[in-house]
Amino acid sequence: MDTEFNNSQFQETKSIVDYLQLIRGNFLPILIITAVSFIFALVYAINAVNIYNSSTLVKVNKNSGNILESNPLLQPFGSEDRFISNEIEIIKSYTLRERVASALIDSFNVAEKKDTFSVLLTSDKLDQTKKKLLTKDALAQTLLGVTTVEQKRGLDFVILSASSPSPYEAALIANTYASEYRNLNLMFNRDQLIVVKNYLDEQRTEKLDQLNGAEETLKAFQESGGIIALDNQASNLISQISTLEASKSMQEIELKSAQTALESYRNQLSKLDPDALDYLSQYTSKGYFEQLQTEIAKLEIQKLLVSGNEKDPKNAKALKEFDLKINMLQDKLDEEIEKFQKGAVASTPQEYRTLSFEIIDLEIKEKGLNYSIAQLAGMLGQYENKFGLLPRNAIELAKLTRTREGLEKLYTLIEQRFQEAVINEQSQPGNVVVIEAARIMTEPAKPNRTLIVIIGLVLGLVVSISYVFIRDYFDKTVKTPDQLTKLGFNVLSWIPRIEGIDASKGSSNEFIVFSKPDSIPAEAFRALRTRLQFTSPDPEKMKVVLITSSAPTEGKTIISTNLAGSFAQINKRVLLVDCDLRKPRVHNVFNMNRHPGLVDYLFRNNTMEEIVRKTEMPNLDFIPCGTIPPNPAELLESDAMQKFIATVRDMYDFIILDTPPVIAVTDSEILSRHVDGSILVVSADTTEMELLRRAGEILKQGKHHFIGAVLNNFVYKSSYGSYYKYYYYYSRSTKSGDNA
Repeated sequence: MDTEFNNSQFQETKSIVDYLQLIRGNFLPILIITAVSFIFALVYAINAVNIYNSSTLVKVNKNSGNILESNPLLQPFGSEDRFISNEIEIIKSYTLRERVASALIDSFNVAEKKDTFSVLLTSDKLDQTKKKLLTKDALAQTLLGVTTVEQKRGLDFVILSASSPSPYEAALIANTYASEYRNLNLMFNRDQLIVVKNYLDEQRTEKLDQLNGAEETLKAFQESGGIIALDNQASNLISQISTLEASKSMQEIELKSAQTALESYRNQLSKLDPDALDYLSQYTSKGYFEQLQTEIAKLEIQKLLVSGNEKDPKNAKALKEFDLKINMLQDKLDEEIEKFQKGAVASTPQEYRTLSFEIIDLEIKEKGLNYSIAQLAGMLGQYENKFGLLPRNAIELAKLTRTREGLEKLYTLIEQRFQEAVINEQSQPGNVVVIEAARIMTEPAKPNRTLIVIIGLVLGLVVSISYVFIRDYFDKTVKTPDQLTKLGFNVLSWIPRIEGIDASKGSSNEFIVFSKPDSIPAEAFRALRTRLQFTSPDPEKMKVVLITSSAPTEGKTIISTNLAGSFAQINKRVLLVDCDLRKPRVHNVFNMNRHPGLVDYLFRNNTMEEIVRKTEMPNLDFIPCGTIPPNPAELLESDAMQKFIATVRDMYDFIILDTPPVIAVTDSEILSRHVDGSILVVSADTTEMELLRRAGEILKQGKHHFIGAVLNNFVYKSSYGSYYKYYYYYSRSTKSGDNA
């Protein structure tokens, strides 16, 4: 019977049924791994520390704050979500975390119950049982891991969350975070107003000191015996000069403030586009509004000289006329400025327009202030000339009086502007509003113990099944009869694993067809006997059968012994010969001596009658190995061995030769040339496919009559129920046929 062998084991595909059977066959390791994972998850869930989570809801308004902070052109380009994302980065910044850490440390120091804190504390290096407060830097780093910041999708709301084993501490951290973020945002929004306020405060203090000095000087002059009063003409002149000087000084202060703001806007525009200022300068450098600004400046000076005596009907009427003219000119100037702005930046991108408008406004304001200062300086020159015409004895007193009144009026103006700046600062809102403060939670947010246990169970199943599949993928051993068939072997039968035997030591339990004739393995051997009988229609052409394997410990001796016993059970005269002249084992199965045996007969030291042993089973004889020779292969290939086979062929109905593994030595290959058929024993989960393929090729060479393979140690009952059912009915029908 010729057989083709291939490497299909390396391209073998499996169906879903195969995988299900694989899982079923490895149910125990899957159960153990899953149970271990489940127990570990259960223990972890029971001992896990409760973590409480508190959240505060904050609304971030984009269009609020001072012009520098709220202007959308000064923010990164993009959508509202981009703006909120930038705010989230500010919340996550180290600067804010440092402020929060300082505030939390202050809260800890004033807290009555220190044991309600956990995140703020760490173990003492010298005494692990004691806790100490974290440093500000360490706490700032720790906050990064216990806080989360996320935006409500599509809304201007930010959720600040904090986690801690202490519910009180979690709420405290979240509320402190929101409070410090709001304070920082408010500081950013008021930054420009604070600069103006501080500058006016400095000027106010400086002018107050100068005013006090001027009053002391005037008082000292009057007490020294000089002129203590001026006439009405001189007093009016000094009053007008001091008013003009105070107005000029105030205009200079406003000019400096405008220049500071203008520089800030120019820097912002340069960050957006370095070439934008050059483009804008070709428009702003032209003097489109000098005439209107000059006229307004003149009217403002004239109004200034008339103001202060509104009780006089003439002065009151003049002030109203001045206001009317100034308002008309100012409206016209605003209209011209608006037209100019639209024309100047009409072709610029939207992101530059508002910022460009502010720059143009400030540049026009700067020029207007310069015109006003120039007009005031010219007017002061005229009054200075008049002041020089005063009598010599009144000039000194007039100078001192002029200085005091000028400083007094300037201080009054600065004080008024300073109070306005304070009000603007305090009324300037931030763009952060805490909608909902964090609360002390009564239930922990994690761990979710049920989920942990479920994950542990699922993970155990996944890991265990993956382990089974991976092990099966790398396992290149034969497991099922189907694999033998795919390799091209004729599968004679599969023998179930016989429990309670040690093939390496030998035992009478190995002779299962005699010791337990009604067992499932005994039925399997009877099935093998039947299959072997049907391999040839002529019994005389299948009398001498060789049993071998690809490697040691695959069960060839057990197969040989029980196959011989199964033939003896049907009243066949059977001879079992131990041809393994290197590691003989058949004599151990029957608990008999190894000497004398086959080798002794071949060397003519003993007769046939002396080497043949009777067994407890009727019709079954066996010949042990005898003395182990130095040259087994040459002895088995000798003429004496061939004559021995011819002799016993006439004496018995069936002869089985138990031979060494075919891969290890050439003994089996030599004997296979002189027998009627060869059977290869394959051990499930032990025999490697590559060795099996090589053994099949060896037995197929030449004129060897290779009958097929027997799968030994096959655990079909637990893994492959279909095999068990098939074998059950097959074996029962075979037994019925034998009885018949």
